[in-house]
Amino acid sequence: MLGVYEMTRVELLRDLYVWAYERSTQEYLAIRQELAQPDPLRLAWRELIKSTVREVVTRPGVDAVSIVEGRVAEAVPELEREAVRALIVEELRRLHEGVLARYGLRLMEF
Repeated sequence: MLGVYEMTRVELLRDLYVWAYERSTQEYLAIRQELAQPDPLRLAWRELIKSTVREVVTRPGVDAVSIVEGRVAEAVPELEREAVRALIVEELRRLHEGVLARYGLRLMEF
């Protein structure tokens, strides 16, 4: 840096900046290609999924299947019911201490 500063040759710094910018752009494009597209069904019904999972966990005496069936039947159109039901069941299967905050739950409730 001192050599560049003393020689007042800013083109060397410009070359370094351009190289770093190109590398950053290539890394961004590579990462973007690796990312999966979000599930549109999960995005559309995320509030229903969260509230249903929360209700199932906070009401342990009630049958979980009946809660899921009732919530899906009252809110989801006929064509999407089976898929939304499957998403809720999948979220319940993957439920662990690390994701409780996502559903507004405390460890004591789990």
